[in-house]
Amino acid sequence: MIKIFVISFLSLILLSCNEKFDITQFKSDDPGNIAGDTIFIKLNPEWAGFNHPEDIIVGREPLIYVADTDNDQIVMLNLDGQRLSSRLIKHPIAIAQDYRLNLIVCAQFDTLGQTFSAVYKIDLAASNHNLETAPIRRILPQLSDLNKPDRKYTGAAVFYDNSYVIARTGPNNSNLIDPDNSLLRFVTKNNGTKDSLIGRVPLLDPNSTGILSVNKVSSVKSFNKRNYDIVLNLIGDNSFKTQWLRFVTSQDFTGYENNLTPAASDLMRPGFFTTPQGSEIDVSGNIYVAESSRDSVFKFNSFGDKLIGFGGPSVFSEPYAVAYFDKILYVADRGNNRILRFQLSTDIQ
Repeated sequence: MIKIFVISFLSLILLSCNEKFDITQFKSDDPGNIAGDTIFIKLNPEWAGFNHPEDIIVGREPLIYVADTDNDQIVMLNLDGQRLSSRLIKHPIAIAQDYRLNLIVCAQFDTLGQTFSAVYKIDLAASNHNLETAPIRRILPQLSDLNKPDRKYTGAAVFYDNSYVIARTGPNNSNLIDPDNSLLRFVTKNNGTKDSLIGRVPLLDPNSTGILSVNKVSSVKSFNKRNYDIVLNLIGDNSFKTQWLRFVTSQDFTGYENNLTPAASDLMRPGFFTTPQGSEIDVSGNIYVAESSRDSVFKFNSFGDKLIGFGGPSVFSEPYAVAYFDKILYVADRGNNRILRFQLSTDIQ
């Protein structure tokens, strides 16, 4: 994230509005890995009023954006949870933000008597950050996609140069040239006013049960660095359902390779995840994964070692997305129609 000014009264809020969890709810294979991460404090109040929220991000301003999926809207909030504005958009499920502060949203639209999955770009700068009135353009589907209504756009990730990838899924994956399960690469031109589809990211298998797979991507996350690395979550038939793909350029090869060796870490343990729906990367390179079927959130270090996992049905119901900012972890608790926040540090006195 770009540098920001920390809200000066955050510590006062934490002192007055925190609820400490019983530490026995949390599991840690190695409680000594990172000092302070074994005390979790739930911040109150819970942010309610959502209807099956499926994504949350902390933008680069920083403001918070929630895909309020079954309320058919994107909601903009400040770090205190105050709602600033919203935008009606059908069934939003994924959000990303580029470095020009445009939002990229995976959602739906209706045409020709059918509902299609869609990708939109929302220009916040053009409206002085009024989400409700910001200009919006539809990027996908293209005209040639309208005969393929089963294709779904499930995630977006933006890179340092404002290029981005869109995750696409669907049932038809026998075509080697244009399978439904793909990552689509876009570049932007004319100061972000034109988005050009370059094509599918090559060498990623639409049906693979192993590494370098795009078998039903549920979400994709980029790193806030000058690279094209991504973390993929998969809900298709795959033994490694969260994969960190590193982009390499050499004399012999340019493209993605697996960053972590299969079975050599917790993150790459076969069968560790069932339905990972969302992920986040913090400033230290730790990876957080929301596992909806186990009502849990897991934290891994940059080597793929599990640092801690927490949750269960008494805490979450289908957690779908996670976001991280200034030592606060935000969780889209889909089944409970709310956003929960957790303090991951022991700095609170």
